[in-house]
Amino acid sequence: MTMIFILVAAIAAVALTERSVEHLQFAVAALLFNAALLLVFLGDAERAILLSGMLAVAIAGISSVKFNHSALKLTVSDLPLAFAGTVPFFVLQYPRMMLGVLAGSALFAFASSAVLLYAAGSPISVAFRILLFLLALIGFAKASASKGATLLRLTLTQGRCFYATFMASLGDPACWRQFGALALSDIANESLPLRDATPSRSVDTPDIIVIQHESVFDPRIFGLPVEPVVEAFLSPSDGEFGRLNVDIFGGGSWQSEFSLLTGLSSASFGSSAYYLFKKGAGRFHSSLPRSLAALGYKTTLISSCRRGFLSYDKFYGSIGIDERIFSDDLPPPFDVRRFEATNSDAIFLDAVIDAHTRRVANDPTPRFLYALTNFNHGPHNRQLVPSGQFERERAFAMASFPDAGYVEYYTRLAETASTWQTLKARLASSFPGRPVLIVHYGDHQPVLTKQIDRQLKRPGDGRRPFGTFYAIEALNIPDFSPGPGTDLDIAFLGTVALQRAGIALDPIFATRASLLDDCGEAYFASASERKRRFHRTLVDLGLIDLVPNVRRAR
Repeated sequence: MTMIFILVAAIAAVALTERSVEHLQFAVAALLFNAALLLVFLGDAERAILLSGMLAVAIAGISSVKFNHSALKLTVSDLPLAFAGTVPFFVLQYPRMMLGVLAGSALFAFASSAVLLYAAGSPISVAFRILLFLLALIGFAKASASKGATLLRLTLTQGRCFYATFMASLGDPACWRQFGALALSDIANESLPLRDATPSRSVDTPDIIVIQHESVFDPRIFGLPVEPVVEAFLSPSDGEFGRLNVDIFGGGSWQSEFSLLTGLSSASFGSSAYYLFKKGAGRFHSSLPRSLAALGYKTTLISSCRRGFLSYDKFYGSIGIDERIFSDDLPPPFDVRRFEATNSDAIFLDAVIDAHTRRVANDPTPRFLYALTNFNHGPHNRQLVPSGQFERERAFAMASFPDAGYVEYYTRLAETASTWQTLKARLASSFPGRPVLIVHYGDHQPVLTKQIDRQLKRPGDGRRPFGTFYAIEALNIPDFSPGPGTDLDIAFLGTVALQRAGIALDPIFATRASLLDDCGEAYFASASERKRRFHRTLVDLGLIDLVPNVRRAR
């Protein structure tokens, strides 16, 4: 009787955490499989079922925490990330959340120990335990092969089926491949012929400035209003603008940087996506800076991080950025210690434009500049814009959405927008005849947008957490056509920038441009067979090394 009560309680707990009747059968099969596995070692059904139920609830809890901070659920391929800097990152950025996880882990360990020591039931023979395990294994294997389990692997952005999704990933070969190699998940067996190169539209070659705005999204995605200065920044009347779909939420900015510069989705590399800058250095041989360098551009990175951050210096050098400047390299009057107190865009972007203008003065060589900001990174419970500044914008945000975190986000955004307005005017007046194309974009949404979504109670949309913005502006480019643009995936943003600049596209970028119609606003999420064949072409040409230090003959 006790065993039946424990089993019913375990199934009820799983049902409550799953929030889905559709996949409950698979979740129960997974629960029984884990119980049968534990039974082999423990010898009694009471403890095995109790621990299996507790494990299911713990997995659901951890997956829910991950979902709230990354908009993706937990899978087995996430396990290597614990050794790739994820845990220290969360400790620094979200100490309260990590304290809760630590407390929950301690409670789980205590409860598990208590069950092991004091909840033993009637012993079961070894032969019967093995028989039950084999039956549970067969049942779980059949459930894993079902259509429902297959669909679970495609619902990573839905806030339900936390336990079932993790258990389904155990049977997904693509998840396990990520442990030992760099693997493309969306690649065909047959290659795609490359398009011919596209000639330039003009003899004037513009400078290209790309600015990644840390954690910046368009509040209008959530139906929140913006003021004219912020609107002019997000959707300039003399520029092209639209929604940008990215691969990440809450952190991992380098994944957006990777996608923009290589034209590939970081998500194609599974769990390796998080540490592509380390694992992928020297393994991607077609990139936006390499293509521009082949056309005579000088390429520069200016980062708001110090030179020792992750593997930035090595990775950016490997994809063709010749000059790499970090916050601890910028000359006076820039003061890196003063800057790092707030990471203010007013300080950083002013130094960026200073460095750029010094380099282009009396030098007609076209320039590619990539600038990485860090001002609006979460958490947003600390006031970085000093009191007395942007108070009108702060009051506007509070009236729009009375949440202290959002008010801080919007106030920082207002400072960025105001700063950019001044610096754009400075660029235009400093070089009145020099053509310049400027691309702004947000790398990902901050975690606070989950709270915004919950409070506004908007209809569910699994892709909304992955939407930011892009804006393209032009100085002295006569054939540039401003106006609302189409929604884009970040993997296409570099290609679109080249098109708007009117410069030549090599066969790789010309072929990628032809995929725009196939993939629409998505890239990784697109089912395009031509995209998969294009990836095969890149691998066959040796432009992506899936095996380190091995290049195929081109």
